[in-house]
Amino acid sequence: MSKPMTLTQKILAAHAKSLPRPWVQAGDVLQVAVDWTIASELAWNGMDRTYASLGRPALHNKEKFFLAVDHTVDPETLKNDARTQKLVQLSRKFAEESGIKHFYDSNQTILHTRFYRDLVRPGDLVLGADSHTSSHGGMGAVSIGLGGADITVAMVLGASWIEVPEAIAVDYSGQLPFGLSGKDVILRTLSLLGRNSVAMERSVEYRGDIKQLSTDARFAIANMTAEFGGLNGIFEADEVTAAWLAGRSEADDARAHGVMTAYRADIDAPYIARYPIKLLNLEPQVALPFSPDKVVGVTEAAGIELQGLFIGACTTTEEELVMGALVLEAQARASGGKSRRAPNDKQIVVPGDLAIQENLRRGGLLEIYERAGFRVDPPGCSMCLGVASRKASRGEKWLSSQNRNFENRMGDGSFAHLSSAATVAASAHGMKIADPRALLSQIDPARFAKLLGARHARTPELNGAAPRIEIIEPDTNSAVAKGASGAGAKAASAPAARKADQATLAASATIGASMKAATSAAPIDPILHSRIQRFDDNVDTDAIIPGQFCHLTSLADLGDKCFHFVRPDFTAKSRAGAQVVVAGDGWGSGSSREQAVLALKGAGIKCIIAKSYAFIHKRNLVNEALPFLLVRDAAFYEAAKEGGEIEIDLSRGSILLGGVAFQAQTPSKIIQALAGEGGIVPAIQHHGTSVFEKLTA
Repeated sequence: MSKPMTLTQKILAAHAKSLPRPWVQAGDVLQVAVDWTIASELAWNGMDRTYASLGRPALHNKEKFFLAVDHTVDPETLKNDARTQKLVQLSRKFAEESGIKHFYDSNQTILHTRFYRDLVRPGDLVLGADSHTSSHGGMGAVSIGLGGADITVAMVLGASWIEVPEAIAVDYSGQLPFGLSGKDVILRTLSLLGRNSVAMERSVEYRGDIKQLSTDARFAIANMTAEFGGLNGIFEADEVTAAWLAGRSEADDARAHGVMTAYRADIDAPYIARYPIKLLNLEPQVALPFSPDKVVGVTEAAGIELQGLFIGACTTTEEELVMGALVLEAQARASGGKSRRAPNDKQIVVPGDLAIQENLRRGGLLEIYERAGFRVDPPGCSMCLGVASRKASRGEKWLSSQNRNFENRMGDGSFAHLSSAATVAASAHGMKIADPRALLSQIDPARFAKLLGARHARTPELNGAAPRIEIIEPDTNSAVAKGASGAGAKAASAPAARKADQATLAASATIGASMKAATSAAPIDPILHSRIQRFDDNVDTDAIIPGQFCHLTSLADLGDKCFHFVRPDFTAKSRAGAQVVVAGDGWGSGSSREQAVLALKGAGIKCIIAKSYAFIHKRNLVNEALPFLLVRDAAFYEAAKEGGEIEIDLSRGSILLGGVAFQAQTPSKIIQALAGEGGIVPAIQHHGTSVFEKLTA
């Protein structure tokens, strides 16, 4: 007998090594087999440190680790920037050393773009060293971003641990107007529900009238689940998904066998809440600085003067790039050719993959962009991260189709506004935010569909070409009875059967004792006496350690740059004795970068206290053994002032502030176990390949 489960719960149950009962529920801690691990060169910089500390063992499956060089690269940085050259060479060296099948060198693709288009499948469990790993839920996979240490361990062991999340359902209804994209849908969702609120650390299952949403639209929505605060975002795989899979190579299992297996949430799935969102008559959306949920309709934002335009980054799909070009074409017709200008460095378009770039070239769309003044750059994260040669200047306002607009995100002192590519394109003629709907009304939907091809169709005409859909259930009874992989109907695709090189990994226990000094830190006393550094809600990892410093490796160097732009005296205060951070909700939201935790340690921070934590950052705190406490008591936050004296008993989770005692919530047993081990690497050095069996027992 089983109980109702959400879609995410079913996929996790299917990948569980063993189950306590024939179903999973929120709060269960599972050891899971992992189908794919993925990373970029910026993440690999830290992952290589963890990999070395484990003794550089053989990978669990070198055909299921995906590494793309995309975050810090463009031709100029590759030629002139020693930092970028070091990151790229580190990734190239590992790819050659390990013999991985899926390595994509600089300016070939963006990490999530190629993986989503070519490899991820419904029902997969994907872990990635990037917060936007959530993207792949658009294809019906459970896809979760984690820090580099977690991904390195999963890459080596083929397994990880997951605490089954609570889930919410977002129910879309009504026909989305032609020309609006998944970006508009997720920005509207954020405007209504807020970031780091109802989705915080939960699974977000997108439901309702989703068959009108293409795989590209689903990608964009799932991608920005990271901004929503969700652990993962996911759509049920359906006929639209099957049509996309039909366009893959014959080697893809679903196409070769003519069947796409898919899970479905039970009709009475245990969602914590359901949130209806209407799409009918939705107007294009714009997020204002400095938060992706500070969203207004384009009519309210229209007229804001701009100094730059960017169409690109992982969230900008082929569908958006085509629509943006057609908007520019319609604009050129309307202006009688007066909108034509030479390509310049304040208008940038970056297709996410060389295959997309070629499709745009063949369709004459790159030429349209160039005539409108856009400079076409090769694939890469580009302006979205502001760490390569493309940056916005201080005081400049940019409109971008990327996914984040945090302070300094596109460049020190810049102001980022977010929208769809169509809205960015419509704003090019006057360099002011403009409503694209008049131009969208001039676009022929049939031509748009033809430029994209049948795979992109929102309501595809399958004509028998797509795989047949077979709805399956996880074999939970077998997992309970045998304590086996629990892969059930996905046993062939989940790589639970194979083991890491145990001899090499066991030998790493001796290597681990001599881990690089760059990542070591003195033990933290169980009783802390400190002054407080006080923060508000939603402090993001871009603020903690800006992207341009993520190439640093030593604790001291990272600590020197902690809160470099937004609180430049932070490290000096910490090293002078203010070593406890007190913050509000959503501490550590945004990027998955584990350098944020290392920077805090390098700055001398001994403990974090907050109302809630972003899921990935919390895992990084656990993995790197930086103590943190969860306190909900409003009286504590009223009393916790900047510079105030605080005493903390870390062993008991008790706090003394102004003569008043407060108590932190008790962490989960696996977090306690990892903390007792001193983090993820010492835990593996202690338990070897059985680490997750031990920790989840």
